[in-house]
Amino acid sequence: MAESLQGQTVIVTGATGLVGASLVASLEAAGAKVIRGTRRPAKDPAREMYWNGEKGEIDAAKLEGAGAVVHLAGENIAGKRWTESFKREIRDSRVKGTRLIAEAIARATNKPKALICASAIGYYGNRGDELLNETSPPADDFLADVCREWEASCQPARDASVRVVNTRIGVILSPKGGALAKMLTPFKLGLGGKIGNGRQYMSWIALDDVVGTLHFLVAHPTASGPVNLTAPNPVTNADFTKTLGRVLHRPTIFPMPAFAAKLAFGEMADALLLSSTRVAPLAIEAAGYAFKLPQLEPALRHLLA
Repeated sequence: MAESLQGQTVIVTGATGLVGASLVASLEAAGAKVIRGTRRPAKDPAREMYWNGEKGEIDAAKLEGAGAVVHLAGENIAGKRWTESFKREIRDSRVKGTRLIAEAIARATNKPKALICASAIGYYGNRGDELLNETSPPADDFLADVCREWEASCQPARDASVRVVNTRIGVILSPKGGALAKMLTPFKLGLGGKIGNGRQYMSWIALDDVVGTLHFLVAHPTASGPVNLTAPNPVTNADFTKTLGRVLHRPTIFPMPAFAAKLAFGEMADALLLSSTRVAPLAIEAAGYAFKLPQLEPALRHLLA
């Protein structure tokens, strides 16, 4: 049963990002008092909490008595080519920051009721057409290792009997940012096409449902553990390409061969463009969440209206 968020304090890191900004608006509309995590000194102490994972600094007093902490911050994995130094940034921005927050939660006198921490379906790796759920084992590659360490960094909060949810988020669809926003220009110009052979599965989720599921997890005190945040109907890259072309009324006849993707993007191409990850959101559906946009074509028409 859902708890009322009226008057509850919810701390959100990554609050200015694509997901965070929409989540803050949703929580505030439900009556929650949202405190935004900021990695610079807080300019508005009533509405901001200073924290810095790299420096190991946090205004822990802000955590006292909070209803939940939603931790979304992390370096953008598609921000640039994966050099060894950038891969360290990707890992450290997730692992160090999460551990800092989890340890501060564990030390609090009046602990937050929940830590809801972002993770990703990169946990599962390239698995062909295998249907994956929250009990499926992790892969053995860079992103899977990051996700494993990321989720393990929440352990201090879990050991302190705080409810912990690790949200394994799929490919977020929004025209405001992320993968879909990058695809729109070439597709609108008629230059879109499948990547590689197009048979790789893409486990997507509309921004509306990312926000909806996170809001649901804050408000439902029985949800814990790993939770896949993906729509219940993953599609292949070829099907996604055809559907997006149909919605935009554009041809999709310019494929990107796998070798070209690897030349352009390096190691990131294998992990993000050519990897096949077919994920089922069993835990969130079992908890009672009803997806607003479970099918791809209606989702794209809604998002691009």
